Amino acid sequence: MDARVISKAKLPSRYVTEGPARAPHRSYLYAMGLSAAEIAQPLVGVASCWNEAAPCNISLMRQAQVVKKGVAAANGTPREFCTITVTDGIAMGHQGMKSSLVSREVIADSVELTMRGHCYDALVGLAGCDKSLPGMMMAMVRLNVPSIFIYGGSILPGSYRGRQITVQDVFEAVGQHSVGTISDAELLEIEQAACPSAGSCGAQFTANTMATVAEAIGLALPYSCGAPAPYEMRDRFNFASGEKVMELVAKNIRPRDIVTRKALENAATVVSATGGSTNAALHLPAIAHEAGIKFDLFDVAAIFEKTPYIADLKPGGRYVAKDMFEAGGIPLLMKTLLDHGYLHGDCMTVTGRTLAENMEHVSWNESQDVVRPANRPITKTGGVVGLKGNLAPEGAIVKVAGMSELKFSGPARCFDSEEECFEAVTQRNYREGEVLVIRYEGPRGGPGMREMLSTTAALYGQGMGGKVALITDGRFSGATRGFCIGHVGPEAAVGGPIGLVKDGDVISIDALKGTIEVALSDAELAARAKNWKPRRTDYQSGAIWKYAQTVGSARDGAVTHPGAAEETRCYADI
Repeated sequence: MDARVISKAKLPSRYVTEGPARAPHRSYLYAMGLSAAEIAQPLVGVASCWNEAAPCNISLMRQAQVVKKGVAAANGTPREFCTITVTDGIAMGHQGMKSSLVSREVIADSVELTMRGHCYDALVGLAGCDKSLPGMMMAMVRLNVPSIFIYGGSILPGSYRGRQITVQDVFEAVGQHSVGTISDAELLEIEQAACPSAGSCGAQFTANTMATVAEAIGLALPYSCGAPAPYEMRDRFNFASGEKVMELVAKNIRPRDIVTRKALENAATVVSATGGSTNAALHLPAIAHEAGIKFDLFDVAAIFEKTPYIADLKPGGRYVAKDMFEAGGIPLLMKTLLDHGYLHGDCMTVTGRTLAENMEHVSWNESQDVVRPANRPITKTGGVVGLKGNLAPEGAIVKVAGMSELKFSGPARCFDSEEECFEAVTQRNYREGEVLVIRYEGPRGGPGMREMLSTTAALYGQGMGGKVALITDGRFSGATRGFCIGHVGPEAAVGGPIGLVKDGDVISIDALKGTIEVALSDAELAARAKNWKPRRTDYQSGAIWKYAQTVGSARDGAVTHPGAAEETRCYADI
């Protein structure tokens, strides 16, 4: 697409490049080596979440250079910038995890501010670790300039004594080590083998779940989110994305043309079909919020309830993202779902074609067993289930992929922080059959809604993954397995029922019926509520305090601003 035919009359960059009054602005652009011709072209923000914190993000800067070449080849002018990332695998299990969900908002906000401040006309966003994917997509929908999302790609699987392993195995090895099942030397061997390359966690944890979402929702080019980070073929997708965003500028195809109610339903469908992370039930409502669409936890759960589980991916299954890509990629998954009526084929995508048109030439691969046909699923219902009851009036979520028992009932054992529960688990100070309750870890009460992977992985490593249940108003990692219920709302910090539970109260969970109940009458809950008092958190200043002042409930995505429904003027229309 030749950008020289694109008029700047309605593009944001006209405010910094057009007319005599903008000579000072242009002087800054000349200072960076741009020519008059480049200044006259559309300006494309190329945003990456590059950093040296973890392998998830380490390849993003290199990939961004290829994107810039694609933009320039299509006669656009790329302008690269970076935003933050908090890497969950390193933030996990300590106070650093309180930064994780907050980072999603900071990523979206910082991309918005950079784009607004410099009047860029389009956006290509590259992301790696968990919260950076929804954060980047939220920014795209909020700004509503032509945009394409790029996932940096997954890590290759590690190998330990002849078997494939991921970072999930390392977390679980900590639990095995705590009970003497493995030695110091074996733990060291596992930790050194699990992560052999650049890329995000390789199984269907949050990063790969949201990468699958990016293709299904239509913001990423087909196949682009499946190729592992080390594969040189990623450069084809990066270059093509740079070229394609210029075509979107010419055709004025914007994210809100793509992210519709139907597209969100498609996204929820692929999450359930792959046994994806429960975090998607937090991020999809947040993305919808940026488009002014009401799509909450219960809307996501309704899709989960009717979607078959068909991708045999870790942590519940056998394979990792690399295996699915080599079997046929995310389009293979989407093709069988579309053919059997589980996807809306008429949704627009960044290719400029509909989802059904993108799938037209995708053929089924009979010689693989990573993805089942949608009419011959692993299980008839999805890998993730929504729950509701007197313990969670605003809902809760549980991943059931790979689980055989879908009901649990037992006495509560209450902890008012993750650290308290992890200490009890480490010391084996709990009993089989108990329901471990971790509260005051919600969006406002944490603050920051931490993930509990260290605790759940330790339980699993001790051989207790199916012998206790764990519920929280915080979150669980996509790597979590076992009977673990997160996003319980209302959270304890605002007086939700989870904050009223006492040790010994019997809690019953039924993932078949979608219920979560505590054996207390309404009168008893009301009486306890009268005696409940808000707790002061340890964060009374700084970014995490600021987040706690504005964050809403997990049901609606834990968002921090009114969203497009209250918008008076969209950035793209300035």
